[in-house]
Amino acid sequence: MVNTNDPRDWCKTSGYYADPQLWLETYDYRPGLTPLEPNNTMEFPPAGLPDIFSLLGKAARDILDAISFYLNLRSSPFTKVLDNVPLRNGEISSSVLSVCCHTRPSFQGAQHHNFTTQEDGQLVMFSDHEHQVDKSLISLVKSDKAGLHIKDFQGRWVLVDEDLGPQEAIVYPGLALYQATAGYVNPALQRTETTNIQSNLFGRCSLAFKLMPKSMTSLSCSEMRDAGHGVEAQFQLPVPVDDFMQRSHPTDQLFNRHSFQSFNFHATQEGSMKPLLRRRKNDSRSKPLPPSKRLRLEAQRVLKERVQDIADKKGIKLRFCNLKECENHILTLDSPCANIRMEIGWPHGVPFVHPHDLPNKAKIGFLEAYEPGWTATHEVELSLTEPGQASQHSVNCN
Repeated sequence: MVNTNDPRDWCKTSGYYADPQLWLETYDYRPGLTPLEPNNTMEFPPAGLPDIFSLLGKAARDILDAISFYLNLRSSPFTKVLDNVPLRNGEISSSVLSVCCHTRPSFQGAQHHNFTTQEDGQLVMFSDHEHQVDKSLISLVKSDKAGLHIKDFQGRWVLVDEDLGPQEAIVYPGLALYQATAGYVNPALQRTETTNIQSNLFGRCSLAFKLMPKSMTSLSCSEMRDAGHGVEAQFQLPVPVDDFMQRSHPTDQLFNRHSFQSFNFHATQEGSMKPLLRRRKNDSRSKPLPPSKRLRLEAQRVLKERVQDIADKKGIKLRFCNLKECENHILTLDSPCANIRMEIGWPHGVPFVHPHDLPNKAKIGFLEAYEPGWTATHEVELSLTEPGQASQHSVNCN
């Protein structure tokens, strides 16, 4: 396996790797990169990893799209920093699927563990490297035993995988998403508990999929600015992905940004940890939005609430047109979108495209058609709509 101690090899790891200090054994599966055996023969990955990679990769992209929707970003804004699906010939995946085994008793040379805390009279053991942060966009983790702790915004370590069902996995954001969203989505600080595992024959096994940005791109906050979010000075300039992955990132300031919307964990009486969405109410750091962007946000809200409800009741799947093409569609009766426009009562003369792409005049016509009592005079009265207040209906925008 390529030596993971070299930060330049962040997107080249593949095959088996052991870290005696962490009692950790890992097999990294990275499509497009096939490691060689000592005798120069090809090493094939364990059965099932390609299918699992494909499944979790799709799930991670869907989650990324959901976060984009919540932040009012354009549809699929991260596409340009992700690998092609499928990969082109000669391409190597930046994303990786890791099969991990923690504290397997038969693993030789394991050392350097600390007893770090005590709960209910029982010592809980963690590795020395207890503040780990993935540099991914999104990570999905599934293990055979509980033991993954994530730090919440009050500085408490929360056991997040204690009561997972067979169809559930842990999802958390990484540093790349933190950078790309100008700090609006904080990365997860995690550590792995090793208590009561050493007596187990196989230790603690887990699958970890990490959706990574590809190396020859940059992490930019332009989409956040376009959506009207305040972007602080440290996020103003695009950062090359290779540079971002090779440098260290202090984590002591990551949880001091309380004015931003954030995702937190809540402990129930039964001890299960479920994600709790905490909305940002009045962010004094965000600049007031210009009327044109407030108009766009209001039109998007109405689309989510009104138009999607009509489409759902009629069993219509919304597939929006290209703005330039649809300017001709609205003049003909046999256009691709004619039936959909007629079925949902789309306003006359307005192209059948997402309100994000409509000119302001068409947005006003759209609002007057679907928002009772709305007139053009409302434009100067629009206030910033909380992303989380929108309907949870999803819209398929092409």
